[in-house]
Amino acid sequence: MRKLISAALFGLALTSVHTAANAADDKKVVIAYQTGANPYNLGIANGDLAKKTGWNIEFRRFNSGADIFAAIASGDVQIGDVGSSPFSAAVSKGIDVKAFYISSVSRDGEALVVRPEIKSPADLRGKKLAAAPVSTDHYQLLAVLKQEGISEKETQVIAIPQPEIVAAWKRGDIDGGFVWDPALSELKKSGKVLLTAGQVADRGAPTFSALVVTGAFAKANPEFLGQYVRLIDGYNQAYLSNPAAWGPDSESARLIAKLQGGTAAENSEQLKTTVVPPLDEQVSDKWLGGGEKSAVAKILKDTASFLKDQHKITSVKDSYAAFADPQYAEVAKASN
Repeated sequence: MRKLISAALFGLALTSVHTAANAADDKKVVIAYQTGANPYNLGIANGDLAKKTGWNIEFRRFNSGADIFAAIASGDVQIGDVGSSPFSAAVSKGIDVKAFYISSVSRDGEALVVRPEIKSPADLRGKKLAAAPVSTDHYQLLAVLKQEGISEKETQVIAIPQPEIVAAWKRGDIDGGFVWDPALSELKKSGKVLLTAGQVADRGAPTFSALVVTGAFAKANPEFLGQYVRLIDGYNQAYLSNPAAWGPDSESARLIAKLQGGTAAENSEQLKTTVVPPLDEQVSDKWLGGGEKSAVAKILKDTASFLKDQHKITSVKDSYAAFADPQYAEVAKASN
């Protein structure tokens, strides 16, 4: 009888463990991120984003937005931080995702760095240049060449991942690269900034980065997305209210450096270049709100038209309004 009771209790224990495991699996999400200066990287580095949501979050690092969308298309990733160019290309090809938070607006944190002898954009003719494939930097690099009347036949544009760009630069194989950190800091050590992403935006090719989510995950987990936006935005507000707490000697900078490479001082300096719109702007037509009038819809469509002209995609949608969803930022704004 004791054996039977023990066996029964053991079976119940196994059932409880199995039930708990299934519950944990039900609250599991894979979130993709890239290198770059953003305060919410602290929440990845110290584990607080997972702890505060109560979810089993697996954060995976990728070299580009194109790589993230490949993982989304395969079903391996549900949420990702991506640039507007790969975002535009992906939804133009039919991938079901929506932007739910603008994680940064491209200004000084991305730039075209060139050899010192290149004095102006016109001097790019005949040069060998690099950018990550289908990235916002790739898009802006091609936009600069078009603005200068330089055809791709008159220069060589190489689409390679950022680590390879840094290696090619150090070998002297390329004359310039449009990059973000930590590659940006590496190229600036011996090169000079010819144009920042903000300057290229002002010349007519604006870009942004956004957190995107698959349609299926968003439909099933709206409460998580509202909570996640509130936490992500909280890191940005904490940084803006007290930048000194993220200085070169801070624990925050040290943890972010451990996550994505470089020194604490370099990461602290990079954070100064990050531009994140406040939630009031995010939910308005300046970014996610307003349907057809939203900045996201307009930039995605303009980018898609450019990419089609460059033969990077085959078609442009009539509207990109469906790919911007302000409701989760609105929930976070109300909770704040």
